[in-house]
Amino acid sequence: MQDVQPTSMLIRLLEPSAQAPHYAHPGDAGADLRAAHDVLIPAGGRATVPTGVAIALPPGTVGFVTPRSGLAARHGITVLNAPGTVDEGYRGELRVTLLNTDRTDFQIRAGDRIAQLVVQPVLKVAFVPVEALPTSERGTGGFGSTGGFATTTDESGTYDAVSSSSGAVGDTPRRTESAT
Repeated sequence: MQDVQPTSMLIRLLEPSAQAPHYAHPGDAGADLRAAHDVLIPAGGRATVPTGVAIALPPGTVGFVTPRSGLAARHGITVLNAPGTVDEGYRGELRVTLLNTDRTDFQIRAGDRIAQLVVQPVLKVAFVPVEALPTSERGTGGFGSTGGFATTTDESGTYDAVSSSSGAVGDTPRRTESAT
């Protein structure tokens, strides 16, 4: 892999405990964001965690705040509105709303890596109203249209059930509108 010269991005550390975003390894897409303070996230709850960092994204870019896979896999901690969108013109503190999907409280300590910031170019478009859209192979299919669900029907309507025999939380049937 050839070396790519990074684009400069201005940052401001808003308090002494703040740390600059940092790429853990060459080639990483996401730079680690760290907590500026200790925060307890209750089981099943959420908390907005300050990073103590403000940024000025380069022109024509957007920042996406994404979960850290290790926190999600080991502790059930994820970014609530993943990915969180940071618009180019935002200059306030980056704060990350974390969700604890586990059954036990989780303690975030100042300096812990809590999320990743991915900076990407943005394509601006002009929205053009038309009477009809061009056809595509997919068409209007969405929300599960490519499979993975077994459909059952009873006297009260159509239900979708996740194809799984694990008894896990996703196995609960969900009511959907019947196409009658």
